[in-house]
Amino acid sequence: MHALVLASLDDDQAVETVSIPLAGKSSIADHMVIASGRSTRQVASMAAKLAEKIKAKFGQTPRIEGLPTADWVLIDAGDVIVHLFRPEVRSFYNLERMWSFGETPDAASA
Repeated sequence: MHALVLASLDDDQAVETVSIPLAGKSSIADHMVIASGRSTRQVASMAAKLAEKIKAKFGQTPRIEGLPTADWVLIDAGDVIVHLFRPEVRSFYNLERMWSFGETPDAASA
């Protein structure tokens, strides 16, 4: 699932994709992926495409929050939690800092 999420975001030209490993640190998921889109339209498109790919590959429909405004879209895909932001909203909430557990998050390489 994690590899599919990263590949989908890369295909859709997500900006500054970061993957934070949560296994052993939180029971909510194994990975948290945070990425930005250049506009609300791109954020919404990335979220919709990712949800379609997850459903096609794994047969499950992820829960999605925030799609109507697309400033911050949360996709709960079970083992992977995905946060998609517009850059201004991402810098305001700074989830990377909150979830890094004192470590530097891993930047997903393209």
